[in-house]
Amino acid sequence: MLIIGIAGGTGCGKTTVVNQILNELPEGEVGIISQDSYYMDTSHLRYDERVKINFDHPRSIDFELLEKHLRELKAGNFIDQPVYSFVKHNRTGDTIKTNPRKVMIVEGILILTNPELRKMFDIKIFVHADSDERLIRRLKRDITERGRDIDEVLTRYQTTLKPMHQQFIEPMKEYADIIIPNNKYNTVAVNIVKTIINEKLN
Repeated sequence: MLIIGIAGGTGCGKTTVVNQILNELPEGEVGIISQDSYYMDTSHLRYDERVKINFDHPRSIDFELLEKHLRELKAGNFIDQPVYSFVKHNRTGDTIKTNPRKVMIVEGILILTNPELRKMFDIKIFVHADSDERLIRRLKRDITERGRDIDEVLTRYQTTLKPMHQQFIEPMKEYADIIIPNNKYNTVAVNIVKTIINEKLN
């Protein structure tokens, strides 16, 4: 099994890169695991307490469960991936049965901050985008998809997102095997990744 980690700041375009990679690969050969599914369970907290959590700090991620699940997949077993609700700031209680594939892509802003996870990745990719571009994408997404209002998004960006990005995410570039600038469609970098994956599949 080839495990690829794709990291980068909020709104950098990780999903776009993942989709570009998936588009030209055989269906069913590649599986996806999202860091967003592995936010810590916050059922013991009231909603008003959950809202105050810094979700951009590595502490907010259940890395232990994510590592365990990757090991299970590598051993050829299926896992029950948690389902997370951004509206409730908590896991829903549902799970998605995820089967092992020849290639597993793990994507998320904080996945390269964990040394144990980094060891498990065969390829580490960092997607880079301009900070203004990332803020604009984050605003559009959080307002349309996650029911946030503009003040809430901007406050969170200034108080947690930006400082957490500078403290934890940006320094992770040094661990990346490939850095993909995503201010425009980066055909060369994506093609390199596809070539590596195709070699593994064949």
